[in-house]
Amino acid sequence: MRIFVDADGCPVVDIVLRLAGRYGMEAVLVCDTAHFFDRPGCRVVTVSKGADGADFALVNLLSPGDLAVTQDYGLAAMCLARRAVVLNQDGVIYTKENIDGLLSARHTAQRIRRGGGRLKGPRRRTKEQDKAFERAFSALLGQAQRKEKRHAAKENRTD
Repeated sequence: MRIFVDADGCPVVDIVLRLAGRYGMEAVLVCDTAHFFDRPGCRVVTVSKGADGADFALVNLLSPGDLAVTQDYGLAAMCLARRAVVLNQDGVIYTKENIDGLLSARHTAQRIRRGGGRLKGPRRRTKEQDKAFERAFSALLGQAQRKEKRHAAKENRTD
């Protein structure tokens, strides 16, 4: 399993890199040219700036079972279609069961804004949100590691 991060504006990059290193998993930061990442312990994929360029690049790099970290519902839906595990920056796992409601809420908010309405922006990020993400992310990495070990043990028995 590889970890892909929609790194444009992602508040949990440092947590992802620290835990990916601890679990010995590859982390890939995907961003456009408006952002610059020079972090040890990861690979950075930089694409030309443009509408959703980093999102499409990330989706095209995914394989089934990979993990994607994003706060973008549209990208999350595309990642789910590629059979990836998708986690947001607050530790919520996107699923086939919850993505439609999230996309619908996003569409409704866009219609309100286009009609001249105003909505409150996101609240300031809290330490509790970081902790929730870290717990959820660590749990997913632990599950993946245990699954890998079971698979390796099964292959050794058949040799």
